[in-house]
Amino acid sequence: MAESVPFDWLVPDWPAPAHIRACVTTCSYGESSAPFAAFNLGEHVGDAPQQVQANRQYLADVLNCQPTWLNQVHGVGVVAADATQTLTADASVTRSSGLACCIMSADCLPVLFTDQAGTCIAAAHAGWRSLVAGVLEHTVQQMQVAPERVLAWLGPAIGPAAFEVGAEVRAAFLAQHPLAEVAFVPSHNPQRWLADIYQLARIRLNACGVTAIYGGGLCTVTDPRFYSYRRNAVTGRFASLVWITR
Repeated sequence: MAESVPFDWLVPDWPAPAHIRACVTTCSYGESSAPFAAFNLGEHVGDAPQQVQANRQYLADVLNCQPTWLNQVHGVGVVAADATQTLTADASVTRSSGLACCIMSADCLPVLFTDQAGTCIAAAHAGWRSLVAGVLEHTVQQMQVAPERVLAWLGPAIGPAAFEVGAEVRAAFLAQHPLAEVAFVPSHNPQRWLADIYQLARIRLNACGVTAIYGGGLCTVTDPRFYSYRRNAVTGRFASLVWITR
């Protein structure tokens, strides 16, 4: 899928149908001032509300879609995308054109979904807590599409060289999927592990029947295009969006 987006925003490289659009914003070129400079889309981080709204309005105008914002809580709730209110959930799904399923993040893994026919789209916020609790599996289930027909794209997240976790996080994943062992390597710090959140997501998606998985490989901590909570505790949020154009 090739399309024009502003500045240095990303377009997912995945075989979605032509009427499916997707995009990831970056920090660049917006209204927010430091430490949120410049295109912060999160209302909850301490940025001036009028600057966030200006950024959000620009996003909607330039992409010609209506982003549907969520109050993300690191859970497994999946809701129907709704532009009239901010619902509390960590994933949204829709079959309606013009509504963008939208996830904000700054190290957590955003995952965008569609199906081979482009009849349904979804977006999920998969930090480790949501991931281990099953947010991706819940999202696929709510799409009501055969898993073998689902396409998933893994957006920018904290990379495996930066994502240090405790033994309890590793144990939680291994308790559900022993294969998850390959996604952890010992850190140089005692009783700590480096986790590959992309690999963990692939393992869980494969287990629920989704094998067409794309993306991954970026690191929000080391790539200055993206906000990163681990790099800068006071920071903004970028957005990953997917929408239907017809």
